[in-house]
Parts: sequence; C-alpha cells; structure tokens
Amino acid sequence: MRLVVAITGASGVIYGIRTLEVLRELRVETHLIMSEWGAKNIKIETDKTADYVRSLATKCYEDDNMAAPMSSGSFRTDGMVVIPCSMKTLASIANAFDDSLVSRAAGVCIKEQRKLVLVPREAPLSKIHLENMSKLADAGAVILPAMPGFYHRPKTMDDLINHVVGKLLDQFNIDHGLFRRWGGQSV
Repeated sequence: MRLVVAITGASGVIYGIRTLEVLRELRVETHLIMSEWGAKNIKIETDKTADYVRSLATKCYEDDNMAAPMSSGSFRTDGMVVIPCSMKTLASIANAFDDSLVSRAAGVCIKEQRKLVLVPREAPLSKIHLENMSKLADAGAVILPAMPGFYHRPKTMDDLINHVVGKLLDQFNIDHGLFRRWGGQSV
C-alpha cells in the first residue's frame, strides 16, 4: 500500500504525527507533504520536531515542489489523507486552486477517483467551510473531522488521538488495534 500523507497548518498536528507513526509500524509506504505552517505547528503544539516527523515517512516533499511525483495521476497511490486539514487547504482543494503540492496532490486523487480523506480541525465552522466540505464530499472526498468517540471509554489523550487515527485507517481498510470497536450494548 502507498499513501500520500499531508500535514497542514491547522491545530491538531498530533493526529498527523500519530498517523505516520502507525503507518510506519504497519509498513505502509508513505509520501509526506508538510506545509510551512504544518511544520511550525509541530513546534508550537508538540515536543516533536519536523525532522522527527519527516523521519517517519518513506519519502518527503516540500509543499512548493509542484514537480513531485504525486502531482501527476501517473504516480499510482492508494489515496491521500490531509491530517490535519486547514480551512485554507480545504478551500484550495474544493476550488481546484492547486496552489501547493498538497492541494495539487489532493486534486489528482479527485480526478483519478482515488480515496481522499480530509481531517479538518476547526471550530466553529462557518457556512463557507461547510459549503467547501459539501463540495468536496460531492466530488468523492471523505470528510472525517477530528471528533473522537467516547464509547471505548478513553482514559488518556493518546486514546482520543488513536480513535481518530483508527477511524482514518478504517477508510483505507488498514487493520489496526487502536481502539475498542463498538459491539453494542444492552441498556
């Protein structure tokens, strides 16, 4: 399996970091694109470094490298995830602006009908945000907001993070044991 993973400038970069950690453990080939603000948010929000995050990926690309392999549909992938996905990036993808490698690679997934999962991390959402999400959903993208569940009774922040990452991996049919699945309840 080969996935493109993009980390953009929204809050919640820990979701992208954990995704790369798990995909590395599962030996999934990853092609990382990190925006400038994605790298800055790693420093702001975590004790990790951008270099550490890059070391988790199979290959890394600069967001301004429009000649990178994933800018073309001839580069075969099983899909792409943008985690976290800033509203700026979401708007760029929704309107086919292709002003960065992240938005170009996402546009390639849409035109090639490959799985594209966007993990927005913003609250509250404006009508414009919702319209852009609706437009992308109509084009085939999966909108998977970073909203952890609580039915598995999380005890730590890692449990909450793993739930979102696990839901993302489910979109690509990647087996994992990141959270206890809902098995029903008698009430």
